[in-house]
Amino acid sequence: MTQTSELYRPDHELFRDSVRRFMAERVGPRLDAWAERGCFDPAIFREAGELGLLCPTVPESLGGPGADLLYSAVLLEEAAPYSNFGLSLTMHSEIVTNYLLHFASPPLQAQWLPRMVTGEAIGALAMTEPDGGSDVKAIRTHAVLEDGHFRLNGAKTFISNATTCDLVIVVARTEPDAGARGISLLVVDTTLPGVRKGQPLKKIGLKSQDTGELFFEDVRVPADQLLGERGQGFVYLMKELPWERLQIAVSAVAAAEDAYRQTLAYVRDRRAFGQAVADFQHTRFLLAELKTEIRIGRTFVERCLADLMAGRLDAQAASMAKYWCSDLQGRVVDACVQLHGGYGFMAEVPIGRAYVDARAQRIYGGTNEIMKELIARDL
Repeated sequence: MTQTSELYRPDHELFRDSVRRFMAERVGPRLDAWAERGCFDPAIFREAGELGLLCPTVPESLGGPGADLLYSAVLLEEAAPYSNFGLSLTMHSEIVTNYLLHFASPPLQAQWLPRMVTGEAIGALAMTEPDGGSDVKAIRTHAVLEDGHFRLNGAKTFISNATTCDLVIVVARTEPDAGARGISLLVVDTTLPGVRKGQPLKKIGLKSQDTGELFFEDVRVPADQLLGERGQGFVYLMKELPWERLQIAVSAVAAAEDAYRQTLAYVRDRRAFGQAVADFQHTRFLLAELKTEIRIGRTFVERCLADLMAGRLDAQAASMAKYWCSDLQGRVVDACVQLHGGYGFMAEVPIGRAYVDARAQRIYGGTNEIMKELIARDL
């Protein structure tokens, strides 16, 4: 799906081949059925686990392959054309997993990570609240420590993997008057009494992806399910957000590349006024512009990935990548729909699905307006 890159090694490309086959054979044929139900079949995680596609950075001592983050980037790139299904997989494999790897106690890691590697347990992160949006400091979900348990109450929305998850990392306020220092992270088993899952939310795009609501009513969470230290949740979130936002940028560029590839094939075949649509000067110039912008986006993303691997990716660069690349994806798919003409507006045509799927990229992971605000703080 992507241009030749010096970033990836031969072992990454072998992994890419496996992911590509998995997406084409096991995900692609099911997208329509999943879109009808508004959620993927959770069995797909077990299938991915059997093939070794989940949680690549989990060490061998916990059942994982002990690979690097570029394996996750490969997964995102190859999954991007499939209603961004890679975002569901990486929510599990890279976001939830990383919180456990970086901040959880050894017993908590042993409790969850081996089952996440196999796909037996699906993970989610519950941060956004109905009236909170991107403002983490405004969290109202709260947890009170009493008798060796946290009593958890609150509601979360727009949560990836909400209706299929077996564990969820809940961002909650444990100190009511401490501001950002009063936020903690709790690992919650979704089978606990008081945890309720809403129905999958009806979205205009990403219809096969699991996005929903979670409700917590007097849920007794054992105190040993606290992730890291009490009151350090905001710090942990800030440490993990750069990689989370870069994941969106990786997916955005790959989706833009796929939309371009589809459109180039279409305009070469489609004829109008006795010639191929590709032969019109406007078409050639527009495709030249798109190709250039996509190449710029890929170069920037790969530089960010290299910085990530070297431990020097900063929050500002990740914010730049998230906002610019998701904006790029929107521009590319919009132009590609136009070049498809009426067929581009048809739901059964892949470019039409790519168009509506792209819109969410500028919203989740922190809106692009928030990204610009974060970048501007360092001016």
